[in-house]
Amino acid sequence: MPEHLIVNKKKINPGENQNIKLNVARLPSGTVISLRIHVYRSENPGPVMLVMGGVHGDEINGVEIVRRTIKKGLFEKINAGSVIAIPLLNIYGFINFSRDVSEGKDVNRSFPGNMSGSLASRVAATLTKRVLPAIDFGIDFHTGGGSRYNYPQIRYSKSDKKAEKLAKLFAAPYLLGKANLPKSLRKVAMGMKKPIIVYEGGESLRFDGLSIENGLAGLRRVMHAHGMIDAAPRPLVEPKIFNKTTWLRASRSGIFLWWKQSGSKVNAGEPLGVINDPYGENSVRVLAHRSGYIIGHNNAPVVSQGDALFHIGYDDDKS
Repeated sequence: MPEHLIVNKKKINPGENQNIKLNVARLPSGTVISLRIHVYRSENPGPVMLVMGGVHGDEINGVEIVRRTIKKGLFEKINAGSVIAIPLLNIYGFINFSRDVSEGKDVNRSFPGNMSGSLASRVAATLTKRVLPAIDFGIDFHTGGGSRYNYPQIRYSKSDKKAEKLAKLFAAPYLLGKANLPKSLRKVAMGMKKPIIVYEGGESLRFDGLSIENGLAGLRRVMHAHGMIDAAPRPLVEPKIFNKTTWLRASRSGIFLWWKQSGSKVNAGEPLGVINDPYGENSVRVLAHRSGYIIGHNNAPVVSQGDALFHIGYDDDKS
């Protein structure tokens, strides 16, 4: 651990805690968009961990997980290392109940960003240039997008052994080895040799207690494994590692009712739900096209043909 941790050209000494505000952009109204960053340092050496929520502004569960850790003082007296906590990255999206920013761009498809670019690009560039160089690894908290619910899960790159190790330490119920998406935070951080795992739990604009509690417990397990805290809860279930996933999509449009939800084991051919027409005349059952576990499902009551209904993980290994 370096004697001085530098975030946005500010030096934080061992044993110090600081709150840093980074100005990102100015809206047409004149309102300044700023990132609020909490930095906590132990007097003892150890890794620098990034904990972050709100990359997508409407994914409130991730914001709540980081907020609770700060409110409860989890990081204030860590035994070793340092923590950089960012409860909310996409401020514009948060105040507008939106996944994206003002120009409709996804921050998590805008990395490494450009300080002279769009708002999404400026937010990404601020994190890439001012924060990522200081960290050793990170946990990025997300939820399902739109009306899609994700069962508590960790996503990591199978080609990044350090990220895989972090995923297993976190020990969410489901672990998914997923390739890094182009221009994503994980992709850019991996290129900087800074492994970041993504926690997915719940759905946007809706609190989910199961997802929040699993996120908090997994974070504590990672911290305990790195000597930051004295104890952490054991996983309630043995994590399942899925090597492959597939989406089951709607064969027709109509009113969608699910009978099986995320976290359920399913068998090929098993009925998972039904799509009814709005007139009470016709219906089509939704049948599992393969055996596996539902890792995510669609909560939308009205769907169109081709919409994703169930996300199924399969070809699983024991952790």
